Amino acid sequence: MDGLGRDEHRDLVDRNVLDIREKAMSPGIEAVDTDEIEPSFFSKWTLPIVLFLLTVFTTLWAGAYQAYNGPARGPVNFLLTAPESLWRGIPFASALLFILTTHELGHYVLSKIHRVPASLPLFIPGLPHFIGTFGAIIRMRGPILSRRALFDIGVAGPLAGFVVAVVALIVGLSLSTVVDRTATLGLQLGEPLLLQFLSWLVIGPLPPEADVVLHPVGFAAWFGLFVTSLNLLPIGQLDGGHVAYALWGRRQRTMALAFLPVLLALGFFGWPGWFLWAFMAGLWGLGHPPVLDPHVPLGRSRTIVGWIALAVFVVTFVPVPFSFR
Repeated sequence: MDGLGRDEHRDLVDRNVLDIREKAMSPGIEAVDTDEIEPSFFSKWTLPIVLFLLTVFTTLWAGAYQAYNGPARGPVNFLLTAPESLWRGIPFASALLFILTTHELGHYVLSKIHRVPASLPLFIPGLPHFIGTFGAIIRMRGPILSRRALFDIGVAGPLAGFVVAVVALIVGLSLSTVVDRTATLGLQLGEPLLLQFLSWLVIGPLPPEADVVLHPVGFAAWFGLFVTSLNLLPIGQLDGGHVAYALWGRRQRTMALAFLPVLLALGFFGWPGWFLWAFMAGLWGLGHPPVLDPHVPLGRSRTIVGWIALAVFVVTFVPVPFSFR
């Protein structure tokens, strides 16, 4: 006996469902009522296409600047004095954009399958001094209210991008050059476990005095793995936050709180960029909005995929991604 009549009980359930819906549409997920606001042609098609074309140019520019050995004082001077060399950026730009596009299309396709309104991938062009892009996002035009949909949409992007990055890394390593370690001054890339294993598999064991200069395709693949590990951090609105919340519910926030001091420690003892990620994590929020059906089981298959995603995070994460020598 619960002490409530049938009508009273139904009213209470309705209020609880309404309350959950309101929480699920909290600022963590940018939701738009698609019944009232239909996206304009500009936001639906023009903006994604223009941003993609700009990112194609900036990544091509960055890749060509990396490969250029002639005299140039910065990427702008390079573009003005040697624009005919832009084609040399094709290997890097095509590999990087293929990885990023696959990642975002993983989210987009699963959003469509689960009937969650989403934009086309929005690429963010960046400065050509490094890789020429700040990545890509998709805008969710409605809240993800189902636990299974949250898991599927969250995990699809990192795993899809990871598969392409692994293939690109194998190709890139086969085209890379082994040199004397004293010749590799400047920017040094951290080596996640997967890179170490594939390097041993493709190139073979290296003596202590040797180092590998990655081919542009290999560098794009390295960055793809780096992006995958960042996205799989179990924090707030990152892909890892979606997956962790779908798997473990409210314990996701505890995991995020545990990761925060780890990022701060890594920033202090290793790469200062982790300070920025710790700040952004606090800005986005460590927790995750609730779903309507938290008690619906994910099932064995999704749980296995979730553990695979965790394994992907372990083999792609690198505590010190960048250093100088």
